[in-house]
Amino acid sequence: MSTDYKRIARDGFWDNNIVFAQALGLCPLLAVTGTATNGLGMGLASTTVMVASGLLIASLREFITPQVRIPVFVLIIAVLVTLVDMSMNAWVHDLHKVLGLFIPLIVTNCAILGRAESFASRNRVLPSLFDGLMMGIGFTFVLVLLGAAREILGSGTLFANAALLLGPWASFLESVLIPDYKGFLLIILPPGGFIVLGFLLAGKRLIDRIIAERAHNAAETLTGKPEAAT
Repeated sequence: MSTDYKRIARDGFWDNNIVFAQALGLCPLLAVTGTATNGLGMGLASTTVMVASGLLIASLREFITPQVRIPVFVLIIAVLVTLVDMSMNAWVHDLHKVLGLFIPLIVTNCAILGRAESFASRNRVLPSLFDGLMMGIGFTFVLVLLGAAREILGSGTLFANAALLLGPWASFLESVLIPDYKGFLLIILPPGGFIVLGFLLAGKRLIDRIIAERAHNAAETLTGKPEAAT
């Protein structure tokens, strides 16, 4: 049976996005997205765990009995998160200090365990790896988008301190978009995360409605008659 990789990519990035569609992972989403840099760091860490867990669980699914599958999945994810946590502490220590407790808390992200249970444990290795990658990219996209919006509105910068937190390679990301901007403190604080996320969710719904209307109009054009209302 062929695998619809295009559908997996669309689900992970948009249709079944961890935040936009499933409303999961909101704790790190709202806590660390004061800047786009923090969002990117957390997103990359979560994506690494998603890809690795999908790979390992799909590889071992024939050996994991249904009775113990959830504890085994949690153990695999916990080991991977520990490795990511130690790696970040060693190579991007400044970012590790900023993200703090939220790196180990990746273990409790329901989205990762949910994909392990609903997809990786039921599919082959390559589709599971790709599913983890696309779910991680979709999650990272929302983290960076929310962090960028809050950072721009809150302080007028974008990817501030990227070189310090991510390494010298990220210096090209740093920019000041609004010079001499005094800032908007509310947006940077936790309530601002809820406000901006609400607008992003509304924007996603609006885009989905526009896409659905265009598809409906295209179908009417092809058939030559209006479709019956459902």
